[in-house]
Amino acid sequence: MKRRKLIIPGVDKSLLVRDASKIMMPATRRQFLALGAGFGALTLLTGCEVVDEDSAEDVLRHVSKFNDAVQSWIFDPHKLAPTFSESEITRPFPFNAYYAEAEAPSLDADTYRLEVSGLVDNKKSWSLPELYALVEVTQITRHVCVEGWSAIGSWSGTPLSHFLEVVGADRRAKYCWFRCAEGYSNTIDMPTALHPQTLMAFKFDQKPLTRAYGFPMKIRIPTKLGFKNPKYVTSLEVTNDYKGGYWEDQGYNSFSGN
Repeated sequence: MKRRKLIIPGVDKSLLVRDASKIMMPATRRQFLALGAGFGALTLLTGCEVVDEDSAEDVLRHVSKFNDAVQSWIFDPHKLAPTFSESEITRPFPFNAYYAEAEAPSLDADTYRLEVSGLVDNKKSWSLPELYALVEVTQITRHVCVEGWSAIGSWSGTPLSHFLEVVGADRRAKYCWFRCAEGYSNTIDMPTALHPQTLMAFKFDQKPLTRAYGFPMKIRIPTKLGFKNPKYVTSLEVTNDYKGGYWEDQGYNSFSGN
């Protein structure tokens, strides 16, 4: 009997399998390969039935969410990212954004305020002098971009965990959500927010952040990929609701760290 070839409207099964395997974490990819690395293995792993183009997109979203869950589960909130010496700092540190440097936001130091909202006791807005007066630490860590390059920088500022304590944040909340001057947004999980190396950075290389590096404040997270390090931050919300982010809403993994 001639075997019938199943055709799914709008879906190239081989391309779907290839795209799904590309975004899997190594452990997931090994499990996938063990299952046969085929279309059947993909539907078995994700529990999704592919009947059309929309359900094929659901498969990719399930793989991404699965990656997030695994990364979040294995994240050690006490494990530090590697640190480096001053001689290893990348100078000049590259500018990176989804727009040209000339289009980067230009904020006024005198009128700047950081708005704080959500599950916190104190929702006051913070001026730059008030933020600069907080405890300051310095770290020299590697920035790793999802595009495949990396650079080492020196960042100084206040541990986000300290600031959350100062404003009386509910540390049992799930997320911190940031909004930025150019419309960028980003969500991080609370264990990452409380990690000792997660900073509200106000300086690069011992000098106030320049416009290119996110003046007046950048959230520096050496345990996550670069796009999880928002610049030009203007508001912070502590919340139990996942609010996504600029790249996360376009399919990037939300956790994107280790």
